[in-house]
Amino acid sequence: MKKHTILVIEDNRLLRDGISAILKKQPDMTVAAAVGNGENILAVLDKCSPEIVLLDLGLRSQNSLEIVKAIKKHSPEIKIIVMDLIPLQSDVLEFVQAGVSGFTLKDIDITEFIKTIHSVLKGERVLPPNLTGSLFSQIVEHSINGSRPAVIVESVRMTKRERQVILLIADGFTNKEIAQKLHLSTYTVKSHVHNILEKLSIHTRVQIANYAHISQSYKIASDDVSLISE
Repeated sequence: MKKHTILVIEDNRLLRDGISAILKKQPDMTVAAAVGNGENILAVLDKCSPEIVLLDLGLRSQNSLEIVKAIKKHSPEIKIIVMDLIPLQSDVLEFVQAGVSGFTLKDIDITEFIKTIHSVLKGERVLPPNLTGSLFSQIVEHSINGSRPAVIVESVRMTKRERQVILLIADGFTNKEIAQKLHLSTYTVKSHVHNILEKLSIHTRVQIANYAHISQSYKIASDDVSLISE
């Protein structure tokens, strides 16, 4: 049976050793190397020629995103899986655009962890479970295929008032402040926020702000949308 070579880059020694131990028990996997901070990653790549790199998103002394870019420039064929506890949507998009093939949560069970690696080996792209099936996952998919994220966001029909609320949320205003600016009741603003969350298939105001910031249409709209009543 062919053994897939894996490089583990994780600065927490206990976690690094634990991941290595799990992988070494798999009949079709072998750990080519397990490194932490300070190593010359490109030199390690040349020495062990891994098929997959498991990379800690939050390395303390190195920029994980820059490591991804360096690896993909040096060896485009290497697949990279990023590990984190709860990756931010903005991080997911940046890492996918840099060439990452998948994400795995550090508290995931072993079966799902190994499944993620096998999926990436097959050429699939794996998003964090909490983002699977969301509008954001569609934005990532279009980003992979070279389309603008705004294309997806623009396809979700928003009323003029909902677009105004989105812009104000992106600017950091609370529901009460939005109500004052738009001359509405706080209850009405809450209703608009609820509708926006439903349409975008997301759950928090932070996610609404993220969508506004990655969509060029909303950046342009911020100059055009009046805050006067509809």
